[in-house]
Amino acid sequence: MSAFHSDTPQHPHPQRMHTDEIAVGAPLVQRLIARRFPQWAALPVRRLASSGTENAMFRLGGDLVVRLPRRPAAAPDVTHEQRWLPRLGPLLPVAVPEPLGTGGPDADFPWPWSVYRWLEGRNPVAGAVAEPELLAGQLGGFVRALRRIDPHDGPAAARGVPLAVRDEPTRAALARLTGRIDTAAVTALWEEALRAPAHAGPPVWAHADLSPGNVLVDGGRLSAVIDFGTAGVGDPAVDLIVAWNLLPATARDAFRAAVGAGDAEWARGRGWALSISLIQLPYYQDTNPALAENSRHVIAEILAEAGTR
Repeated sequence: MSAFHSDTPQHPHPQRMHTDEIAVGAPLVQRLIARRFPQWAALPVRRLASSGTENAMFRLGGDLVVRLPRRPAAAPDVTHEQRWLPRLGPLLPVAVPEPLGTGGPDADFPWPWSVYRWLEGRNPVAGAVAEPELLAGQLGGFVRALRRIDPHDGPAAARGVPLAVRDEPTRAALARLTGRIDTAAVTALWEEALRAPAHAGPPVWAHADLSPGNVLVDGGRLSAVIDFGTAGVGDPAVDLIVAWNLLPATARDAFRAAVGAGDAEWARGRGWALSISLIQLPYYQDTNPALAENSRHVIAEILAEAGTR
């Protein structure tokens, strides 16, 4: 997810901190910009708040945004997006991040980082979507357009794998959530998802992290989709997660119709939404309240949906 954490004192040598996560502040970003992109050195730098987990985001002037990994695992996303966004972006019906420059590691910062063009919009809030059926149709159109892009030589999507690969961590999360959710009912739903037929077609492109934090809306309409760090080819059912992490039940049929998802794919998509939320909830319970709350929302939505079947 596009990410930023709470204010942290600027560390003079962030790569020497004793954890794998580094502190990133506006003074550091200003130094990095001045050295790598002197043409932008006079532009103001402002931290952007986000509920994401992997990257720090800073507004640079009025038209640019700087995105820096917060931990080693997020660093490969920089080169991934720099390579694939120019290929994917022109073929999609909404705006996506446009890379304008890349900075390399130096004495102040240990990983590559990116400058993108600023995209207008705000993150929608699950349960408070202004035009849910409109947004559902537009999200479905985005997913279908992404799936139509030639997957030749595309990278494998880490989340484009069979659901069975998620079984062990999902059950471990269920064990940690005993007493906090209806684990018996949720386990039954997870096992139902595991029984869904596997993806039988060729691998296709998927964003693989269609969460509210990676969707931008403007005036009730989908204006952009961001953070393509997990994008790749595989089972596209993972992109159905937005039906539960953002859209209300009344708009899910519109989204499903726009995507053209059959029963097996829909069941796998529900399983992906459930697995991701179950794993996120105990992990982020105390460190990322917004992400934990969205995970609880997804679990509740899937339980409620099961009660109507």
